[in-house]
Amino acid sequence: MKSAKTHQKFKQHPAFSVGMCLCLGVFPSLGVHAQSATADLNEVVVQSGRLAQKQFDAPASVYTIDAQTIRNSGPQVNLSDVLAQAPGVVALNRNNYAQDVQISIRGFGARSAFGMRGIRLITDGIPATTPDGQGQTSTVSMTSTDRMEVLTGPLALLYGNASGGVIQTFTREAGDTPEAQVAMYAGSFGMTRTDWQFSQRSGNVGLVADYSTFAIEGYRANSDTRRQQLNSVLTVDAKPDTRFKFIINVFDMPYAKDALGLTAQELAKDPSAAGSGALATRTRKTVKQEQTGVVVEHRVDSDLKLQGRLYGGNRTNLQFQSTNKWVGLDRQFEGLGLQASGKNQVFGDHPMNWVVGVDLDHSAELRQGGNASNGEQTTTPATSARNELNEARNRDLFAQANWSLGERYTLTTGARQSNVTLKSTDYLTSNPVDGSGSVNYKATSPVIGLTWHAQENLNIYVNHGKGFETPTLSEAAYSFTTNPINGSKTINEQFNPNLLASRSRHLEIGSKWLATPSARVDAAWFQIDTENEIVSAYSSGGKTAYANASQTKRDGFEFALRNQYSSHWRTHASATFMHATYAEGNASFSPTPGLNLPGIPKRQLFTTLQWSEKGFSQSGQKPALGLEAGLDFISRSNIWANDTLTSTVNSYSSAPGYAQLNARVRQRYQVGPARVEAFVGVDNLTNKNTVSSIIINQSSQQYFEPGLPRSWVLGLQSQIPL
Repeated sequence: MKSAKTHQKFKQHPAFSVGMCLCLGVFPSLGVHAQSATADLNEVVVQSGRLAQKQFDAPASVYTIDAQTIRNSGPQVNLSDVLAQAPGVVALNRNNYAQDVQISIRGFGARSAFGMRGIRLITDGIPATTPDGQGQTSTVSMTSTDRMEVLTGPLALLYGNASGGVIQTFTREAGDTPEAQVAMYAGSFGMTRTDWQFSQRSGNVGLVADYSTFAIEGYRANSDTRRQQLNSVLTVDAKPDTRFKFIINVFDMPYAKDALGLTAQELAKDPSAAGSGALATRTRKTVKQEQTGVVVEHRVDSDLKLQGRLYGGNRTNLQFQSTNKWVGLDRQFEGLGLQASGKNQVFGDHPMNWVVGVDLDHSAELRQGGNASNGEQTTTPATSARNELNEARNRDLFAQANWSLGERYTLTTGARQSNVTLKSTDYLTSNPVDGSGSVNYKATSPVIGLTWHAQENLNIYVNHGKGFETPTLSEAAYSFTTNPINGSKTINEQFNPNLLASRSRHLEIGSKWLATPSARVDAAWFQIDTENEIVSAYSSGGKTAYANASQTKRDGFEFALRNQYSSHWRTHASATFMHATYAEGNASFSPTPGLNLPGIPKRQLFTTLQWSEKGFSQSGQKPALGLEAGLDFISRSNIWANDTLTSTVNSYSSAPGYAQLNARVRQRYQVGPARVEAFVGVDNLTNKNTVSSIIINQSSQQYFEPGLPRSWVLGLQSQIPL
C-alpha cells in the first residue's frame, strides 16, 4: 500500500490462478484413485430450508462443517476460522474482539460495522439474531460445537427478516461413557485459551457442560481482551417419542480494548499501532450475556412430528468511544416458536414432506449514552445525552413442502409471512426534539424450486425466491440532512422511520455430483437483484446514518469440492466469484451505477490438503491415533472500503488482496485410559502483510484493520473416561 503500483499489484495477485490450478488439478483423479471412504457424503442430513433432508438432495447450497474440522482449526475462538472455507461466505477476523468478526453471505451483512447483520444465526434451535436482524457470533461456544451448517440461497429466505443466509450451530451430545476433557492453548501476542468440558449420560438424561476462557494481549496496541463462557446442554428423553433439550449459555467479556481502524498511511507506517484516539480515550467494550432456552420435540406418529422452542435472556454492553463518549445498553430478549412437520401421499402415491410453523420474537434494550474523559464516564445515566428504549418484534408464519413428482423430479415450495415492528421511545427530556418513533414492516417471502435427479449420483436444481431486510435498530437510530448550498451533511439524533426495508429477488441454479462415495462436487450460479439496499450513508462522531440506495445487483458462482484420495490423503476446496454493483435507480442515496459494493471481494479461494498417518476415521467416530498434518491456502481479492471508490495520492479506499498459507500438525496418543492430543499451528507462514477486515465508509478514512503477521499456537488436550 506504499504506492499506486504496489496497490495495483495486489489487485492482480496471481495467487488465484495458482490456487485454482491446484484445486482443479484434483478433478482427473476423482474416479481413478482407490477409495477408503470415511463418510458416505450422500447420507449427511441437514436443514434444507425448514425441512430436514439429505444434503445431497437439498435443492440449495448447504455447506456442513464437522467437529473434527472445528477442532483442527486451533484454539476455537472465532467462527471466521472455519467459516472461511464455506463457499459464498466472507468471514473476516478483525482481530478486534470489541467489534466481533465480520461475516457476510453472498454480500448480505457486508455493511456491518460491528457484530452481524443480514444473516440469521441459530444455536441449538434457539435464535441468536434479534428480530431486527442483528446478532453476535462471539456467543457461540465453538469448543462444544459438534457441527455447523451454512445455508445460502432462496431457501434461507424462509427464516424471515435479514436471512441473506443462515448459520446454524449444534452442541455435541453426551456419549454413553462419562468423559472429562481439558484443553489448553498458548500462542503469539500473549494468547491463552483453556477449555474444561464434562459429559455424561444417565439413563434417558444426557449432559454436556463446557467452560472456556480466552485472553490475548494483542498484536496491536490497545487490543487486550479477556472473556469466559459457559455452555451447557441437557437432553431428556422423557418418552421414546418425546425429547426435551435445555440450553444455558453465559458469555462474560470483562473488557475488550478497541484498537480502531487505521488509515492507509497509518497502516503503511505501523500496522501494529492503534487508531487515532484509541489510547488517549481508552476505547474498549464490556459485554455480558445470559441466555436460557428449551426445545421440545414430540413424535405423534410416523407421519407427524411437533416441535416447540422457548427462550429468553439478557445482554449488557458498555462501550467507550474515541469521541470521548460512552454508550451502554441493557437488552432483554425472549421468543417462542411452534411447528408441525409430516409426510403424506399426494396425487395418488407421490410422497410429500411438509412443515408449517410460527415464530414470535421480541427484544427491548435500554440504550443510554453520555460524555467521557480518558475512558471514564463524566455523566451518569440520569444526566446522559442519550436515554431511550428500543424495541423490535416479529410475528411470522411459514410453510414449506417438498413434492415428489415421480422418480426424477422434486418440487419445493414455501413461503413466509413476516411482520416486523421497530420502536424507539426517547426518555431524554432535555432534548429539544423528541427522538421517538416507530415503523412496521410487512412482507411475504415466497420460494419455489425444482430438483432433477438426473442420476443416482447427480442432482441439478433451480430455485427462486423473494426476500426482505429491515433496518436494525442501530441503523434506524439516526438520520442525516444535506445542506443544499455546500453539500455538507448533519447527523440528526432522531429515530428514522423513513428507512425502507430492502427487497431482493434471488435466482439460483446448482448441481451436486457424487463422483465416488467419498468425492463430491457442488456448484451453484446465483443472481440477486435488490431494491432499496440499506447502506451506510454518513458517519461522524461515532454516529452513523443509513439510507436506501438505488438498485444493486449480485451475480456469482460458487464451487465446493471434497475428495478423499485414500484413507491417508484428502482435500477440500471452495471458491467464490461474485460481481456486486450498484445499478440504475433513484433513491435517497445513489452511488454511480456500475460501482462495486464495498466489503465484498470479487474472488475468494480456500484449499486444504490433509494427511493422516493412521488414516482418517469415519464421521462421528473418534479420530485415529497418530500424526495428522494439514496445509491451508487462502486467497482473496481486494475489497473496497467506501461507496465513492476513490483514491488520491495520500489515501486509498481499498484493502488489497492477499494469499497466505497456514499449517497444522496434530499428534494423538493413548496414555493409559486417556487420549492426549498435541497441536501446533502456524498461520501466515510467509509473513505477508494483510488487511483482515475493513470499516465501511469510516468518516476519518480509518478503514483498515490489519491481519496478523506470522503467528503460532501450541495446544494440549486430554480426554479421560470417568
